[in-house]
Amino acid sequence: MANSIKFIDLFAGIGGIRQGFELACKEKGFTPQCVFTSEIKQAAIKVLKQNHPNETIYGDITQIDANTIPKFDILLAGFPCQAFSVAGKRLGFEDTRGTLFFEVARILSAHKPYGFILENVEGLVTHDKEKKTDKIGKTLKTILNTLTDLGYNVSWKVLNAKNFGIAQDRKRIYIVGTIFNKPNLDNFNYTTADLDSILEQGLPLSNSNFVKLLLSHYSIDQLYGKSIKDKRGGNDNIHSWDIDYKGKISNEEKSLLNIMLKERRKKKWAEMYGIQWMDGMPLTIDFIRTFYDAPNLEKMLEHLVALKYLRKEYPKQIINNKRVQDETLPIGYNIVSGKMSFEVGKILDPNSIAPTLVAMDMQHLFVVDGKGIRPLSLREGLRLFGYPDNFIFDVTTDEGYDLLGNTVVVPVIKAVAEKLLENYTGD
Repeated sequence: MANSIKFIDLFAGIGGIRQGFELACKEKGFTPQCVFTSEIKQAAIKVLKQNHPNETIYGDITQIDANTIPKFDILLAGFPCQAFSVAGKRLGFEDTRGTLFFEVARILSAHKPYGFILENVEGLVTHDKEKKTDKIGKTLKTILNTLTDLGYNVSWKVLNAKNFGIAQDRKRIYIVGTIFNKPNLDNFNYTTADLDSILEQGLPLSNSNFVKLLLSHYSIDQLYGKSIKDKRGGNDNIHSWDIDYKGKISNEEKSLLNIMLKERRKKKWAEMYGIQWMDGMPLTIDFIRTFYDAPNLEKMLEHLVALKYLRKEYPKQIINNKRVQDETLPIGYNIVSGKMSFEVGKILDPNSIAPTLVAMDMQHLFVVDGKGIRPLSLREGLRLFGYPDNFIFDVTTDEGYDLLGNTVVVPVIKAVAEKLLENYTGD
């Protein structure tokens, strides 16, 4: 096939890296041809088959003989991040055995293709650091050393989706390389977008008791950008007691809770307990009296415990790397409900962008639609990763949220792939 580029897609997910790469190929005048795809997650395989019905999806890459993979030009992989036992010692790709990156290295070693695009979480940059002053950790060093030892000229960069016309704050590391030259990952054409550019209109609204309670206390405009959780304060946060979710309480009790939110994060209480500080400590009634000495304090605290705004617990010690309550210390009072404790975790502001979308949080992200609010739809989720509207995503809502939280941002991949292909001739 004239001007064709053959590629393989490892740890393919729903095919986001492929989407971006194919767009870049067409922009550069090449015809992309996928010759091998590997994925093990059943819901992701279902989506891959919906969008590429004539292709075979291969399973566990660790069970695939590299020599059975057809010849290809570019390797694409969104491999999971894992620690390496002997990282950074330049022992070749033997360093990476037992990790899924080893599968990438193994296939590159066997085929020696023109190049590759790898994507991973931003945390890979500092993963397994030896010293706090190190700019990168041992894991990334091992990956870069391995790719270099295999004969590649390698570049890497952390890029944020919000700079590529996507209304999501999502940083990821992109590692690219070719046999012949080092790709230049600088000087991208940055563009921005607001959330309202991807929102659907007229979808079914949420009518749960929680949402009714929320809307009885706040207007739609007041909800823009608000988070709902009890363990943080600030103007952009609504607490369960602000909407009397667990039962009506007095303004005095609300004031006490708001002050405790801030006090429980101070390091001095750990010193008074004689333990290592941890963010969000329980406070004894004697501690609380030092900043809120109301005559009916104990009655207020017990009322808040009864309604489950507070709970009684012992301060925690770290034992075998786990936080364990120390019952030899005085018991204290602590806030109960943290992040994602409620049906609605955050109402997105249409004039801003979404936070980093994570699988376990997405069901709690709501948007304004007309006179009410509702969960973020799967189509809106796809748009927040730059997937086209003709992308088929026939899955359950729970499956969809899970798959989206682990996918890639298509326009960023496209931009990175264009850099990779700048000097590609197809020869």
